[in-house]
Amino acid sequence: KATVSVLNWPPPQTMTRLIDAAESFYGLLPEVERPKRKLDAEDRALYTLVALFVYLVASHIPLYGIRPKEAADPFQWMRVLLASEKGTLMELGMYPIVTASMMMQFGRGAKLLASTDSAKDKKLVASAEKLLAFGIAIATASMYVYSGNYGDMKILGRFTAMLIVAQLTCTTVICMLLDEMLSKGWGFGSGISMFIATNVCAQIVFQCFSPFTLNAGRGLEFEGCIAYLTQQLLQNPNKLKALKDAFYRPYLPNLISLVATGAVFAVVTFVQGFGLNVALSAGGSGARQEVRQKIPLFYTSNMPVILQSTLVSNVMMVSSVLAARFPRNQIVSMIGKWGESKHAQHGQPVPISGFAYYMTPPLNTGHVAADPFHALCYAVFVVSACAFFANVWVKVSGQTGRELAQRWHAYGMTLKGRPGLEPLVAHVEKHVRVATTLGGACIGLLTIVADLLGAIGSGTGILMAVTFITGLYDTLREEKMLPAFVGKVPGSKGKSR
Repeated sequence: KATVSVLNWPPPQTMTRLIDAAESFYGLLPEVERPKRKLDAEDRALYTLVALFVYLVASHIPLYGIRPKEAADPFQWMRVLLASEKGTLMELGMYPIVTASMMMQFGRGAKLLASTDSAKDKKLVASAEKLLAFGIAIATASMYVYSGNYGDMKILGRFTAMLIVAQLTCTTVICMLLDEMLSKGWGFGSGISMFIATNVCAQIVFQCFSPFTLNAGRGLEFEGCIAYLTQQLLQNPNKLKALKDAFYRPYLPNLISLVATGAVFAVVTFVQGFGLNVALSAGGSGARQEVRQKIPLFYTSNMPVILQSTLVSNVMMVSSVLAARFPRNQIVSMIGKWGESKHAQHGQPVPISGFAYYMTPPLNTGHVAADPFHALCYAVFVVSACAFFANVWVKVSGQTGRELAQRWHAYGMTLKGRPGLEPLVAHVEKHVRVATTLGGACIGLLTIVADLLGAIGSGTGILMAVTFITGLYDTLREEKMLPAFVGKVPGSKGKSR
């Protein structure tokens, strides 16, 4: 008589997998088909530009029916990373898509999905990810409306509130399709990464040359730091004081922020080329030759800081909604108390105490001097969280030292003088642990330095932009779409001509 162990109950063949729930919705979900033939580089460039044009247009179309007011903005520090624009169709940005993708990745790593590599399971996983992103978009948009960011619910009314949620949800679906279109071979790279990189670069250009004028207590002045420098040099007879004001003016973009942005771009591009070399031997049963495999310092790329930033954005969103509805609740205040800060621009409500306060960067150097304990807690949190998430991501994404060693061993590579799989696994695991932890901590440290120096676009955004630009550079070089005079970019994989 067959028996089943309690630890293995229910039997695998009778278990209902989570991804099977998406099968009934498969025919209802929109999908982009792969091209029937490999497209020319010019055609792929055209589709990429079309996707970028759609994103830029959506980023400038205001939401219909909103009555914006000065309220807590949970995405204030995340808008660059999420490719989000406040008050527009791109209010949610890439948040639902990125969050759904990471949740599915964690589900696969934790064996919760019980998926295989079959074509059917891959389609089910993709469908489940779309459904999850769709649900997150609806939930996030509803929370945004419910918290009063678009006006009092009594004034908006149910129909207008539902219309706002529908606009944000439809925009998320369009972004999913654009990302799927590019990733399936119609364009270059990932749509999500391209939108984020574009948002970062656009913000840098805008904060350098913005012609809009503001009054921050010193009279009308240009918002852009280079435009402000030109204004000061033309109007102020004391050129030394004009330069000083352009470098150090508070609350608005200044030249120190611009220099810090350039420095962070250069450092991230340079550090991307670092890594740990592993000496191996390869060849047949006869003569074997020595080869070197490189484990990059940023072994998990920018995933640690994306996970850390997603955690922060979720805490900010929940905290702002709870604080708006239950301002006197002590538990809610422990999570985060929101109010105006003298260090914040335009009186924007920000976290002023609680966990949410210590998870967000100081607003400026004056804020650091006024509350150094906050800066210290933020630095410790970011470095620790990035190192932790780097190690977690290695395990759930199938990039552990053992899996890497098995791939190398399958190509006939072993340790010099120590044949066999297990010695190679032990050696590679040691290097991967070092690269993962050190790389995650370095990414967090770069983010902190960029934030404290006031770099335009935030450290996280700059890191993601550099990663996308170097990847796009390598792709264009392989497609031979770069001019002949363009040399090798530090940190890229291409070779100099």
